[in-house]
Amino acid sequence: MRPLRIKDPAAFGKVAVMMGGSAAEREVSLNSGNAVYRALQAQGIDATAIDVTGSPIDALAGRKFDRVFNIIHGRGGEDGVLQAVLATLNLPYTGSGVLASALAMDKLRTKLCWQGAGLPTPRWFLLSGEHDIDTCINALGFPVIVKPAQEGSSIGMSKAHNREELLAALKIASQYRCEVYAEQWIQGQEFTIGMLDGEALPAIRLETPHTFYDFDAKYRANTTQYHCPCGLSPERERELQALALRACQTVGVTGWGRVDAFIDDSGRLQLIEVNTVPGMTDHSLVPMAAKAVGVSFEELVWRILETSVAGSAGAA
Repeated sequence: MRPLRIKDPAAFGKVAVMMGGSAAEREVSLNSGNAVYRALQAQGIDATAIDVTGSPIDALAGRKFDRVFNIIHGRGGEDGVLQAVLATLNLPYTGSGVLASALAMDKLRTKLCWQGAGLPTPRWFLLSGEHDIDTCINALGFPVIVKPAQEGSSIGMSKAHNREELLAALKIASQYRCEVYAEQWIQGQEFTIGMLDGEALPAIRLETPHTFYDFDAKYRANTTQYHCPCGLSPERERELQALALRACQTVGVTGWGRVDAFIDDSGRLQLIEVNTVPGMTDHSLVPMAAKAVGVSFEELVWRILETSVAGSAGAA
């Protein structure tokens, strides 16, 4: 891990910690945002917590800030909308820029980019409606996992083992007002790899008794197991980390982020998605990976904030 570039908290100026939003991940964002806010204040940084309940322009109106720590998960905070507002206001911010944020928030477009770059990702089928069900079954077989393309935290996702379950999963995912797709179910080991300022953090291997790593497994359950070290050989972990960095570079992710991936039972690496505003709660994975290399939560938020000063896409 590189040395800190900024030593004086005053160098950050006045920092707005924007959290909340109106997406399905609002509750998680508030938990993340309050943890970030407390960590910044504990280090002497002039931080202000802002719960965004409507327009981000209104939330910032009449208040002078030097930069923004964006910790709004999901649509409205992670999809390029807030990034465009902040760029228009000439306010540096943490995380990726407009294009990368918009691409990464759309899991389907992200997969198309990866496919174009020759990166491995499971096969999928776009479900425009019930008329696509039989064609999807012929293309992918079972089981599959059905996902709304623009939701995070596994919201709206369901596993389907047969036609009836696939129809039910489509109805659930269609509630989230975005494209829905079915993805080939990958049997194997699940990993997540954090990225901080161009460097990959140690991989974490996830185990859950749930059908998959769903919302409850991520934020509520005490039965989820997180393995860091992940149990791979050093060479294999470096291969996984290198793929995660390529996955980020392909869609333009900068500053920080987190890539989710599998190693299937045949040993193939498979990219699932990339998060540009990962969780920062007590169950979150980027803080866990940072801790494995001696970076405390407080230092982590400092380093993320540094990227808004030192040439991240958000600072441009």
